[in-house]
Amino acid sequence: MAPHETLQQLSALKVSASFLNTSTIIALSVFFTLLCACIIIGHLIEENRWANESITALLLGLCAGGVVLLASKDRSSHLLVFNEDLFFLYLLPPIIFNAGFQVKKKQFFKNFTTMLLFGICGTVISFYLISVGAFSIFKKMGMTSLRIQDFLAIGAILSATDSVCTLQVLSQDETPFLYSIVFGEGVVNDATSIVLFNAIQSFDFNNIDGTVALNLLGTFLYLYFTSTALGIVLGLLSAYIIKTLYFLRHSTDREGAPMMLMAYLSCILAELLNLSGILTIFFCGIIMSHYTWHNVTESSRITTKHAFATISFIAETFIFLYVFMDALDIDKWKASNARNIFAVSSTMFSL
Repeated sequence: MAPHETLQQLSALKVSASFLNTSTIIALSVFFTLLCACIIIGHLIEENRWANESITALLLGLCAGGVVLLASKDRSSHLLVFNEDLFFLYLLPPIIFNAGFQVKKKQFFKNFTTMLLFGICGTVISFYLISVGAFSIFKKMGMTSLRIQDFLAIGAILSATDSVCTLQVLSQDETPFLYSIVFGEGVVNDATSIVLFNAIQSFDFNNIDGTVALNLLGTFLYLYFTSTALGIVLGLLSAYIIKTLYFLRHSTDREGAPMMLMAYLSCILAELLNLSGILTIFFCGIIMSHYTWHNVTESSRITTKHAFATISFIAETFIFLYVFMDALDIDKWKASNARNIFAVSSTMFSL
């Protein structure tokens, strides 16, 4: 064996060893244990009106973060590195896709105009008010280091509202109209906020003139409708492929795999084209549930339906767990001074 080949193999072994070290295995073991505990405890308190699986995950994450913080002697509460790529590329897509895949389309499109009114117009109004409010509060506090782009980004982030807790107390069968409105508004609101944030990040605010608002609106509408169209096209393409390739029907695995892969591919292609992967995969899920899902066998329908729901549930529980573990991040608390904390708190309470 040549010397350079030996060196390459040794370097590959070092990288593999650094990735699969003891701390990583311990962190994964802790998180899988916490996920199992959330599922079991959530099942036991299913009939409790004061608690649910989301609250259980938050409390377990808080307790786990406190234990890790004490075990590390107040140095860190981190077990795994939670970054933007992990959230937007691995955790959020299955949640949004399942939301589109499981939605009751009749109620959803029946109230589509109302959802768009609350989800788009309401979010844009909140975005404007929060941005102006944050600018006024920070300016009075003497914080002049932030740019206009930063204030708009704050408005886009805080205008996103989470309707998970509201949906926990509503029944889709008992109150279908209210449930569909809250659910649709929540999804459209999140997608609108992300599209607004992406539009702000891609826009140049160094040369501000009278056309800034129009350019920002044009960028927003381009991202919104292009992302939606891409999701619809890929959803229809998946239906056509699965309907045409009859040999896939000899195996449930081979029927379900293209659905999962093309659903995830829609999100990746949207990100590759600098579009909104959330909007794309949401509408791809709606189209797949209406066309693709009916072109597979009965066993594949049951398999894919429960597989998408299971993956979405695990990803959502993981996010809830990590949120409160990250709340005890001692490094972030040390890096934040009293003025920054007060400014953020004032902005949150002013909403």
